Amino acid sequence: MTADWRTDRIGSALRGENPTVLRRLSAGFAAIGDVQFLPGYSVLLVDDSKVERLSDLPREKRLAFLADMDHLGEAVEEACRRTDAAFRRVNLEILGNSDGFLHAHVWPRFDWEPADLVRMPVWLYPHDKWTDEQYALGPQHDPLRRAIREELDRLCSVV
Repeated sequence: MTADWRTDRIGSALRGENPTVLRRLSAGFAAIGDVQFLPGYSVLLVDDSKVERLSDLPREKRLAFLADMDHLGEAVEEACRRTDAAFRRVNLEILGNSDGFLHAHVWPRFDWEPADLVRMPVWLYPHDKWTDEQYALGPQHDPLRRAIREELDRLCSVV
């Protein structure tokens, strides 16, 4: 993956150039995370880079974004439950402290996580988990990426 798309995640998604995008949803894009120290980590990107917060969206689109977050959360949950018996739950977060556009994090959590972190926010993981190449998104994540995409396709066809 080249770094170009990272400087404009939403624009590159709209142009079909963001390699992390799993599927277009009603109000945004489901994308698998750049780091995978918790396999299945995904992000919901709003489809308008000028939108900074949930309250910037009109009510109907706001509800669509939240429904998309629900779909992505359920897709990650189902895919991770099938691929790892130690899957515990999914954490959903809309933070907006670092990136200036609306997005939601979907973090799968597992029983194999370190005891001092398993019940804590993911953001407390050591810096090397975020930067070490061994946790970078790569071809080894293709089966999980495929499983999440298939779940999204199933969930979004039911709507």
